Amino acid sequence: MAVPPWLESLLSTAFFTVCTTHGDAARGECNMYCLDCKGDAFCFYCRSSKHKDHQVIQIRRSSYHDVVRVTEIQKVLDISGVQTYVINSARVLFLNERPQPKSGKGVAHICEICGRSLLDPFRFCSLGCKLVGIKRNGNASFSLEAKNEVVVMDRTRREGISKEEEELREGSQQDIYPPTPPPPPSSARRRKGIPHRAPFGS
Repeated sequence: MAVPPWLESLLSTAFFTVCTTHGDAARGECNMYCLDCKGDAFCFYCRSSKHKDHQVIQIRRSSYHDVVRVTEIQKVLDISGVQTYVINSARVLFLNERPQPKSGKGVAHICEICGRSLLDPFRFCSLGCKLVGIKRNGNASFSLEAKNEVVVMDRTRREGISKEEEELREGSQQDIYPPTPPPPPSSARRRKGIPHRAPFGS
């Protein structure tokens, strides 16, 4: 499955509203989302009481936009192709597209969907734009299984190429350096005796 059933609900959920049950509590803002229930956002206290054994991710804020930590979302989604950022010492990515004026000249990398300028050579600025790209072109996926298959295929291909290169290398070495013939058997040389001078005649 290219798109998990909870993703579109996550991207359309309103976060950081006040919890109707725990609004007076210190952590009563709704910044949690349950992947199993696929419902509305809820607060820290609702998680303890209603979603204790569920898959839950926490949404954070950066410049009034919703972000999620890479360490959390990459466990359930293939986030390849999405630009990530380091905010408050944590690597995050944005949930949805952020409005931006059209990129000027000299911008090296832009989002394929909304045209937002990117810092690095990624395809999308957010999970929302990757979702649009999947629906529009079908040349990307959120499935971790598909990602793992690609990794295994790529590793197998590299191993096959390495083995072939090794065989070619060995063959080329044999062509360049033919086997050296064994040395001829060495014959033991006899040592000559010490010459003696003939006696003088009387």
